[in-house]
Amino acid sequence: MDATATKKKIVVKTKDASPKSETIMVTGSYLRSSNNSSANPVQVITAKQIQQTSAISLGDYLQRLPSIGSSGTPNQQTNGGGGVSCTDIRNFGSKRVLILIDGKRTAINAATSCVDLNTIPVEEIASVEMLKDGGSELYGADAVSGVINIKLRHDVTKATITMRGGISQYGDAKTGLLSAMKGFNFDHGRGNVTLFGQYNTSGGIMSQDRAWAANPQQTNPVTGTPVYGSSIIPAGRVTNPITGANLVSNGDGTFHRYSNADRYNFAKDTMVQNYNQNSALSGDAHYDVDSHFKPYANVRYSHTTTARQMAAAPVSGGIKPSPLLSSWTIPAGSPYNIWGRDAIMSRRMNDLGPRKMDYATDTWTVIGGAKGKIWRGWDYDASMTYGQSQYTANTQNMGNYRHLLQMTGVRQLDPTNPASKIVYDPTVCTSQPGCVLSNPLAPLSPAAAEYGKFTQHDHAMYQLRDFNLRINNSNVAKMPWQHGGDLGIAFGMEHRSEQLSSKPDPIVIAGDSTGNATSYTGGGFNVNEVYAEGQIPLLQNAFLAKDLTIDGQGRWSDYNTFGSTKNWKVSINWAPVRDIRFRATLGTSYRQPNVYELYGGQQLGYPSAVDPCASLSNYGGAQAAAVLARCNAQGINPATFVSQNTSQVPTVSGGNVKLQPESGRTYTIGTVVTPRWVPGLSASVTYWHYSLNNTIGTLTTQYILDQCYTGADTSQCGAIAARSVSQQLTSVSAIYQNLGGIRTSGIDFDLDYHVRLTPHDGLTISNNMQQLVSYLQQNVPNGQWYNYTGRLFYQGGSGQPRVSDYAQATWQHDDFSFTYMMRYIGGMVWNNGVTDVTPKTGGQYKTPGIFTHDITLGYRLNRWNFEAGVSNLFDKKPPFVMDTSTNTNIYQYGSLIVGRYAFLQAGISF
Repeated sequence: MDATATKKKIVVKTKDASPKSETIMVTGSYLRSSNNSSANPVQVITAKQIQQTSAISLGDYLQRLPSIGSSGTPNQQTNGGGGVSCTDIRNFGSKRVLILIDGKRTAINAATSCVDLNTIPVEEIASVEMLKDGGSELYGADAVSGVINIKLRHDVTKATITMRGGISQYGDAKTGLLSAMKGFNFDHGRGNVTLFGQYNTSGGIMSQDRAWAANPQQTNPVTGTPVYGSSIIPAGRVTNPITGANLVSNGDGTFHRYSNADRYNFAKDTMVQNYNQNSALSGDAHYDVDSHFKPYANVRYSHTTTARQMAAAPVSGGIKPSPLLSSWTIPAGSPYNIWGRDAIMSRRMNDLGPRKMDYATDTWTVIGGAKGKIWRGWDYDASMTYGQSQYTANTQNMGNYRHLLQMTGVRQLDPTNPASKIVYDPTVCTSQPGCVLSNPLAPLSPAAAEYGKFTQHDHAMYQLRDFNLRINNSNVAKMPWQHGGDLGIAFGMEHRSEQLSSKPDPIVIAGDSTGNATSYTGGGFNVNEVYAEGQIPLLQNAFLAKDLTIDGQGRWSDYNTFGSTKNWKVSINWAPVRDIRFRATLGTSYRQPNVYELYGGQQLGYPSAVDPCASLSNYGGAQAAAVLARCNAQGINPATFVSQNTSQVPTVSGGNVKLQPESGRTYTIGTVVTPRWVPGLSASVTYWHYSLNNTIGTLTTQYILDQCYTGADTSQCGAIAARSVSQQLTSVSAIYQNLGGIRTSGIDFDLDYHVRLTPHDGLTISNNMQQLVSYLQQNVPNGQWYNYTGRLFYQGGSGQPRVSDYAQATWQHDDFSFTYMMRYIGGMVWNNGVTDVTPKTGGQYKTPGIFTHDITLGYRLNRWNFEAGVSNLFDKKPPFVMDTSTNTNIYQYGSLIVGRYAFLQAGISF
């Protein structure tokens, strides 16, 4: 166990007032032991540590910790995030970390592949335990990088009410929280009922309200002025079919030549942080009939809503597999066509209004079970968990591309072919109720705008059923030799099933949206599992062996989709004396594709990426020559070609039923020091190493384009759809597939120290630091290994800082407390997934190390607790990152978007 956990030795008083260690169950084992004797690297986070920060959700707090990577989904992800907060460990992604609540699985969000941490009320959390060396051998699939076990408050006997409010220095990002808890015992303490409710909101932020995000930068030239904004503009842009010149409509039938001065600043209508609202209710009850039968039940419900806004839909054509025209074209016979030939156009449909997304998710988790003693130290815990998540997404002001074509009199001679010949035919509009014939390059009338847009309604549902039986005995028999300890054994069985269904809007299914066409999808799987653990204390209280324990764990799983597999872990824990402990673990992992990766519906996103034919300067030497040759072969002259994709290429993602499982191996080696001569001090060092094979993931859009156009891997060309008539990229397919592998290693340094300064003063210090030694990734099977250590995926991806640190110090003086918190993120070089940006290829190519500072004041007055705090005390701005949409990297620096933020909290217990 790491330093955070080791310092928390629990003490109980016996009748003679002498202390003794209490045995508890710590995440990573089903056997009870003292809290500082586990070989597994477990970090324990207390409720107080969370509440001393400005975090209003658990996900916001976890972002502070060095072992938490930036491959999750933060609340700041306003483009495709689904309105959820998902975490990860070691940058393995949220799908490879298992989230448990009180040691049991819980329902995940119906629109994503993770547990939404926005749904877990922070005021209900008693502590959080993070197992950071995998856990598939004990907890099953998903626990590849580790396990986060959230322990809730139980056996409450008082009433507690907490109120909190906060606001940024800019007057936005307003937060509010109101929670209440009441518990009571009955039947002389044999039973308890605890009820909890919480309502909290977190305000959104508009991009235009942050100077650094107010105008998205689109290029990163070595010299000269960068380009800002989108090339798809509200006035409309058309290509002269005779000269090939790019023209902009003046709105009166005349045109001027397009230039960068015409580009549109889409940040004016875009949010850089979502608005979130969560209502949560829970009930917990248990009754001890006797020591053999203790039934319990827990019901948790949350209703989460998220709202965000993006600029009006850009329209340049249909997107595969839509049968509609791939390039929006003004027919030669149109009264608005002055050239006498078909003319290709694009336009940002501001007349329809900005796109407003509203997400609502209802999540239920119901647990019922019983536990107790069997016989002579054997205990059992049998439970059944049912979880359900229902998700609804409403997107207002989406463009109906079929209606837009009708309004402009466009008729495809072959309605099934997106490259069809067209003619001008006003009857395609006049024959449709509500359609208004319109000039495609002039403002639309209110009636025309109403016909050209629709509100998109999408639905998804996820279900979990989990039956679990655990049996354990920590004192089966004493080892038959001197100084031998007590043998511990645990085993169990589990049956789990998961199902997913996803139903897009009918207009989307038909391919009529300005997005891509998708279809209903659904499916599921079930698994039967058996697991066991054995713990053998070889020596206890012997010479140079205060404790020498070995532990073995194993799990056999049988999936109805992929057959059976076995996983195991072994560990050794040696304390030659009570002041120092050495520990090591070695284990395997296995992860079958989850229901989202297998059966998730295809959906369209706009990740940051640039068309190689419009950015030849990004390549050098032989690569530039290869890109030029391929573009020329497609009839494109990179010297004059202008991309309409605004550095965001339409990309189709979704499930793949042909996926195969992942497998991996993890080992850790470390030491924990708790010197008797420095009471209250605990320090640990842990080296960790993960290797993962056959990884399930998606290639980045830029990687696919670069590999194809530079000729490095022409097999990727098959993922790029045919270009439109105007030679624009229409879409890139980046569905889930089995890729290559990941190998990563690092060192954790943890320190905790508590010292009593005077009878009235105490000081508590904790520090968690991670030194990343290596992060290697193989993007395709048998492909090249890329070194991402110290790199940041600047086009909207995760970062791998070499050094990251989080420190917290609290001075307590009677009823008054002062807490200081510091976070450091090391500097990183920008990388596009293949190559680093250098001073020769980019005007900016790295981000510096970032320090942020928070403070919190606390005061206790009788039954009242008061807190006031400021986060990001010095208003540190997120560093510039050329992501073409936010001017930073929200995955790595999302916590800095709010700026300086102040909060007040008051709570009463009675």
